[in-house]
Amino acid sequence: MTSINFDHISANPLLPEVKEAMIAAINHDYHNPSSQHRAGEQAAEALERARESVAKLINAAMPKEIVFTSGGTESINHAIKGVALANAEKGKHIITSNIEHNAVIRSLRRLKSAGFNVTSLSVDGTGRVNPQDIADALSDETVLVSIMHANNETGTLQPVEEIAQICRDRKVIFHTDAVDSVGVLPFDVQKTGVDLLSFASNTFYGPTGVGGLYIRRGTRVFPLLDGGVQENNKRAGTENLIGIIGMGKAAELARRDMDSNLAHVRRLKEKFLEELPHYIDEYIINTHGQHSLPNLVSVSIKYIEGESVVLMLDDDGISASTRSACATGSLRASHVLLSLGLSHADAQGTLVVSFGVDNTDEDITAFLASLKNVVNTLREISPLYKKTYGAN
Repeated sequence: MTSINFDHISANPLLPEVKEAMIAAINHDYHNPSSQHRAGEQAAEALERARESVAKLINAAMPKEIVFTSGGTESINHAIKGVALANAEKGKHIITSNIEHNAVIRSLRRLKSAGFNVTSLSVDGTGRVNPQDIADALSDETVLVSIMHANNETGTLQPVEEIAQICRDRKVIFHTDAVDSVGVLPFDVQKTGVDLLSFASNTFYGPTGVGGLYIRRGTRVFPLLDGGVQENNKRAGTENLIGIIGMGKAAELARRDMDSNLAHVRRLKEKFLEELPHYIDEYIINTHGQHSLPNLVSVSIKYIEGESVVLMLDDDGISASTRSACATGSLRASHVLLSLGLSHADAQGTLVVSFGVDNTDEDITAFLASLKNVVNTLREISPLYKKTYGAN
């Protein structure tokens, strides 16, 4: 059976060069980077080389602004809880949006139980936050604004540069969850002006279980973990050196190949959108036409369930998703899609298709042919479809 991956938003395969770098690191048998002997110093040097590569990917002013973590979820938790606890004497008000990742939502829920107030802003029909709404919601008690850069279910991009400027003018810390965009799109922390940036290695073909948190110099953030003095006293615990070395290599390659990778996935996305109407009808594209990730399309197919589509595509050797992998298993409709104004039925019929550098034109054709058969089969037994068009 052929295997075609259109679920790159959940995870990406390791690039061969990344795998080679990690195997070489394993064979080197590095010591603890915090050890004072020569073997420990060699490990620390390898760690800092990776940090430099990651810093260059986002144009951080200095490598020590990068804190290595276990992934995007930890980075988000660290940013939100760390800022809240470090700045609670100023106030206990935080602003976010209705379409954030569960790592943001649940971090804020935890803070609410500790006495913080959270304002969650609505988005428009295209899934974008209005920066003016943020400006209007700011108060003297606001210590943090957290708005994601790219939505992991729709791919829609937020105006983070404009939001960052509003926050900077009001001297409020701004964090953005860029887990699904760093390494896919160019992201310059100097240009955008964000104070904290969460990102993950596997988004740009590095290993899973490794991530980063950019903390602009001078931003007050309490450590999430207590213990040792690793990561410039910002994250205790011995670093995942092998994974970090892989992340550093992946960051180097993402920076080198950004233009060609962008051109490739954009072309695949355009081809998919152009050919989709020839295979199925009655669907809704949830992805913003202009402000969106170049490698993702969210499509709600009427009268059927997205989970059934995913399972049947899997039988044909094709991987796709219905929503964030972190939310898989929930029977509820996506809060992101409901925030866009979709009905529960349409939200439940959503398919998230995400492209990667390993995909080809032939993959698109095979996927659409399989999707056509799956949709036809499911609509034949769909009560919603029969109710609309009558039983055959």
